[in-house]
Amino acid sequence: MGGKTLNRSKAYAFAAGLGLALLVSGCVQPTPYSPRTEGSPTGYTDEQLAKNRFRVTFAGNSVTPRETVENYLLFRAAQVTLASGYAAFAFDDRDTKAKTIYLSTFNGFPGAYGPYRHFGWYWHNWGFDEDVQSRPITRYEAYAEIVMLTADQAKADPRSLDAQDVLTRLGPRVLPPPPPK
Repeated sequence: MGGKTLNRSKAYAFAAGLGLALLVSGCVQPTPYSPRTEGSPTGYTDEQLAKNRFRVTFAGNSVTPRETVENYLLFRAAQVTLASGYAAFAFDDRDTKAKTIYLSTFNGFPGAYGPYRHFGWYWHNWGFDEDVQSRPITRYEAYAEIVMLTADQAKADPRSLDAQDVLTRLGPRVLPPPPPK
């Protein structure tokens, strides 16, 4: 009878964990293109550093692909450039950083609590060889310092990007489609 109780407990724990994982994964969507709000780790920010220089960032959540994060950064840089009265921008410095953590699940401590085994979600960096599954969760954050250029300055700089061209090309991938009429 003890073996059946243990197997039933394992089955219930597995079902509960699977249900929770499906519930959580079904709710998580990629980070939308929007400003970072107070207390939120995702979204864009920009800070003016000089008359023609800004620092722009975009941070995504764990289901936002790197390419999307980088496209959102480019799009925001173009928006900031046009809003500041310039035609183009060039990157002075930029980088995309990946932050990876590992989510591990395990089935408690075998034998430590008699026939009952505990199931739980734990963040840890210590290893268990038995009943442990780990998966990486990666978030991307891109940042750049941009130098905004007039049309004449942009002609002389082969690294420059036309801000309106960036908005036109990336807009369909960044902005949601307009609502149907």
